[in-house]
Amino acid sequence: MARVDLSTPAAVAIGSDHSAAALQALYGDLPTRDILDVAINTVFRGRIALVSSFGADAAVLLHLVAETNKATPVIFLETGKHFPETLRYRDRLIERLGLTDVRSIRPDPVRLQELDSDSGLWLRNPDLCCQIRKVEPLARAISGFDAWITGRKRFQGGDRVGLDAFETDGPRVKVNPLAAWTKADVLAHAAAHDLPAHPLVADGYRSIGCMPCTDRVAEGEDERSGRWRGQAKTECGIHLGIHGREVDGSGI
Repeated sequence: MARVDLSTPAAVAIGSDHSAAALQALYGDLPTRDILDVAINTVFRGRIALVSSFGADAAVLLHLVAETNKATPVIFLETGKHFPETLRYRDRLIERLGLTDVRSIRPDPVRLQELDSDSGLWLRNPDLCCQIRKVEPLARAISGFDAWITGRKRFQGGDRVGLDAFETDGPRVKVNPLAAWTKADVLAHAAAHDLPAHPLVADGYRSIGCMPCTDRVAEGEDERSGRWRGQAKTECGIHLGIHGREVDGSGI
């Protein structure tokens, strides 16, 4: 992997401006590996984490990050509602890729007892369920970082169609190194590096989240159509802006 030359006039001119707009203008069109190198090893060195669901396409970005720096913190939101296959897949990928700092972040047990004592909140109020099991734990987990990396891609549709490689998320920068990738790109990278597939993909699950809110996807459907099927909800909330959505005392 070639290192990006940060001594060019454009790079020098950016100075200490690490805003998403400045980073997008300077680095947004670079190849994926260079975007990761710049973000992880230079601009946000020691201050960036990857947030991964260890879902259907997760192995590709985890592999690229491991190639860039195996010590990059990886945040996994252990909601308590994952498929057992996802948890086993997580452990398999950690070992296979040599990741050294994977953090499984759980919801606040006090919040769970207060709002979901019977574990049925996902059925009554899925937005609140995602809030206490994903949004709030992530807000706490990334409080010490200036940037975080996601695996979102434009081809996934919905709010992701106009995705940039760098975007603003409150006081942080969100890095989307796979934004321009197609499904074919994802499959080709996985095949070229012999990356193991999530075991549920072969069973028709093309986007994998929490077990109660994930369904199989029929041929021709959008790959995220199995998430919260039959509801207007399309996102868990972590990509709708973390800052300002955490509860008081959450640590951010």
